Amino acid sequence: MRDDHLTSGDAGSPWAVVAAVLVGGATVTITLLTQAGGWLVDQVLLLSGLDRFVPLWPLAGLFTVLLVGAATLPLALVPRSAAIRAAGRAWLAGTLAMVVLGLLRTIPPVHHEAYLAALAVTAALLALLAHRLSPRLAPAPHPARPEPDRAAPPAPRPTVVTLLGIAGGLVLLMPWVRFGALGGLLETLLAGLAAAAVGVLAGELLDARFWGHHEVGEPPRPARLVLLGGLVAGVVLLLVGAGTGQSGAQLPLLLTLPPAGFALAALRALARRTDPGRGRLPTATLVGLGVFGPLAFTDPEEVTLLLSGSRDIPFWVAVTTGAGLLIALLLSTAYALTLARPSARPPRRATAWATAVVMLLTVGVGGVVAGQPGLHGERLFVVLREQADLTGLPAGTGRAGRDARAEEVYRRLVDTAERTQADLRRDLRRLRLDHTAYYLVNAIEVDGGPVTRAWLSTRPEVARVLVSQRLRPLPVPDGTTRGDAPAPTGPPWNITMIGADRVWSELGVTGAGVTVGSSDSGVDAGHPALTPGFRGGDDSWFDPWNDTRTPTDRSGHGTHTAGSAVGRDGIGVAPGAQWVGCVNLDRNLGNPAAYLDCLQFMLAPFPPGGDPFAQGRPARAPEILTNSWGCPSIEGCAPRTLLPAVDALEAAGILVVAAAGNTGPFCRSIQDPPAPYPNVLTVGAVDERRRVTDFSSRGPTPSGVHKPDLVAPGEEILSAMPGGGYAALAGTSMATPQVAGVVALMWSANPDLVGDLDRTRRILRETATPIDVPSGTGTCGGTANVAGAGLVDAYAAVEAARG
Repeated sequence: MRDDHLTSGDAGSPWAVVAAVLVGGATVTITLLTQAGGWLVDQVLLLSGLDRFVPLWPLAGLFTVLLVGAATLPLALVPRSAAIRAAGRAWLAGTLAMVVLGLLRTIPPVHHEAYLAALAVTAALLALLAHRLSPRLAPAPHPARPEPDRAAPPAPRPTVVTLLGIAGGLVLLMPWVRFGALGGLLETLLAGLAAAAVGVLAGELLDARFWGHHEVGEPPRPARLVLLGGLVAGVVLLLVGAGTGQSGAQLPLLLTLPPAGFALAALRALARRTDPGRGRLPTATLVGLGVFGPLAFTDPEEVTLLLSGSRDIPFWVAVTTGAGLLIALLLSTAYALTLARPSARPPRRATAWATAVVMLLTVGVGGVVAGQPGLHGERLFVVLREQADLTGLPAGTGRAGRDARAEEVYRRLVDTAERTQADLRRDLRRLRLDHTAYYLVNAIEVDGGPVTRAWLSTRPEVARVLVSQRLRPLPVPDGTTRGDAPAPTGPPWNITMIGADRVWSELGVTGAGVTVGSSDSGVDAGHPALTPGFRGGDDSWFDPWNDTRTPTDRSGHGTHTAGSAVGRDGIGVAPGAQWVGCVNLDRNLGNPAAYLDCLQFMLAPFPPGGDPFAQGRPARAPEILTNSWGCPSIEGCAPRTLLPAVDALEAAGILVVAAAGNTGPFCRSIQDPPAPYPNVLTVGAVDERRRVTDFSSRGPTPSGVHKPDLVAPGEEILSAMPGGGYAALAGTSMATPQVAGVVALMWSANPDLVGDLDRTRRILRETATPIDVPSGTGTCGGTANVAGAGLVDAYAAVEAARG
């Protein structure tokens, strides 16, 4: 029979119940909006080229605790129902834990190991604090009494509930093992410690006292425990998940962790029949394993809108999150039906062991067979103090003069690198640390984490050590992007705007005899507009990402830019020029080493599998490089990281043309190397009405240099795409190859200009058509920081080059 007095688990008045529902709903809504909004602010700043706003997450936490705390505090103190008060206290405690853990996001995302270590320590301290305060803040639930007239069911050992908690956690981990990939060894170990600490914290917040408030009647009604207790626990898990992980890594937990509250409630129903006092360990194991997935199998820096244009990491994180949500709901349903019903026979200990072992084997074998096995941590980019002395080079322009300079630059760069790197490379081999040496910048990329970084930083020959971003592998390679625009029937508007078509028809110059180097996502050499221009030979293509031996392109970006420079059928500025290609950005996030791979290849091409130090051929270097990319800090570049490379190419007589970037209209937004460097010909974008586009980045550079140097058409530019198609794209990426094509026309018209970079840049500036920049906001200190010298004029530049 029922008690005739108010028990600790009684629902209380209808108004209190309504208040609890409203507070719970508000807590969920505020948390979801704050977490998603904070991540979006981070992404907008990143895409806009603005500095990271460090106080963002502390302010978001303050906002959350003020709103949620104002609602949960009265709920924790006022209602007569102990169950409602317990819910309010649990939600308030979860909110405070979320805010404290969220403060750790002030740690820069690049230092992920430091963040994970701090998360582990902070969560453990919060768990200890919750353990100490729990008896004082939470009144003990009404003592359970044995059910009269019915013998207690035979109880299995207490480990059954814990084993089922482990099995449930492994089930939640499965999609991450299948679709994600681990980082480095230390990163993975720290993720495990952090997940364990977060699990313990959840166990303290959802301990036996918490569950006891939701156990009503003698015997307790399991349906109420699972449904209402599970809902309350789900809100607590939402709050814990919201505080776990760097910006972006917490988003999956907002969906996958709350449904586990029902599974925990079902485990509690089982535990009450076996060991009422044991409630922490099953919760800690299930939540810890559920949290381990996004902490260990994703890199928060890769959960970014920068990679959202294709089926890259954000897409697969969304797939994994959806699968995780479905699995969590199925797990909770299965546990509720098989464990919570009073008539259900408790599982045997052997059955629980078998379930946990089978799930462990499934996760392990599935990760090896169907996942992305191995460790895929970041690497370190080690820049040495001594860079090559490139003064006193032989003078001379024209092809012969350029080749002689390139040969000497190559020799000095290699000699300097071989001499200064010898001791460090020997020690790296002794320690069995995988590494790749570079000479264009005297640097070495090394496998290693914080410990290796600290050791390298103490060496006298090392100037600085940067983190070199390395994208984790995808479960399925992204497909090839193709174009659906019709082929052009004549020169597109951008070609006629700069007068390139007049150069072909009136001056008879098409770029013949000049080679343009494309460092990009690749080039589809099978496209009819690009096939005739490929230089060929065994040193005209290099793919350090996928080791392909023939020119190919999946994203289409490189095919489009190469087409704008040298494509036939009217799309390219210099259709008679040849091209060579290199893949430096297969997935839209690179690193300094990936960019150097291609820049080195452009200075001294080498055959497939060749040694860049010993088999480089500087006489085969392209004359002009088009670079529609930038290396921001998220990829590991410091402001001057690639400057020695650009200076060396300049010394060799190779013209570097680079995109200004698409982070306008903000002033001082030309900041990602190589665009800010003085020796780079930096290109902004205009639209069909000769107006500088809003997205075109503005100067001055961080060092005060006026940039861009020129502008070119960059809005809805029609060019080639993989598979033989065409597409119209926008960006300074599209404007840049057109300027490279103009230079190819100039040097084709006057081969003596080859390698004469100062005179070439002067002609381009003097013949450019001035662009009217409206006064007022957005002028960034003058036209020179918005449009440079003006719109490139191919016809005028070629005529001036001839004279």
